[in-house]
Amino acid sequence: MISLLQEAATTAAEHTEEAAEAAAHGSESASGLPQLDFSTFPNQIFWLIVTLAVLYWVLSRIALPRIAAVLSDRQGAITGDLMAAEEFKQKAKEAEAAYDKALADARAEAQKIVEANRAEIQKELDAAVAHADAEIGARAAESEKRIREIRDSAANDAREVARDVTAELVSSFGGSVDQSAIDSAVETRLKGALQ
Repeated sequence: MISLLQEAATTAAEHTEEAAEAAAHGSESASGLPQLDFSTFPNQIFWLIVTLAVLYWVLSRIALPRIAAVLSDRQGAITGDLMAAEEFKQKAKEAEAAYDKALADARAEAQKIVEANRAEIQKELDAAVAHADAEIGARAAESEKRIREIRDSAANDAREVARDVTAELVSSFGGSVDQSAIDSAVETRLKGALQ
């Protein structure tokens, strides 16, 4: 193994010396840039044309068809996406129209329910008012009847008191008490006072 390492080191040293000699020789013989050397122009033009032809062939046969296929696929995807977007837009418009119709129907139904409830409440209110009016009318009639009874009772009591007072006055002044004359005088007097 050591011998192999020694051989490799010897070979590397020889190559280094050769490279140094070539570099020294090349710097003496070449001055300037080699691509600007007029003696190599025909060779450079030939290889330029060959390289461009190979590059054109590779691009036209391999790369450009793949790029065209990718662009075509991409255009197809874009067109498909646009068509799908248009379909979704149409569906969204239809959904919005259906929503607006449902909303309008719901509002109309709510209005009908409100009107029905309002009519029912008005009917109940009218019934309650009629019942209250009837009750008030019945109470008023009953109150008038009681007032009439009280008035009649008061008139009767006033007649009784007037008869008793008149009889007492006549007897206190020394006269004879004629009950029928006292009754007719009190009735005549009260009829004129009550009218």
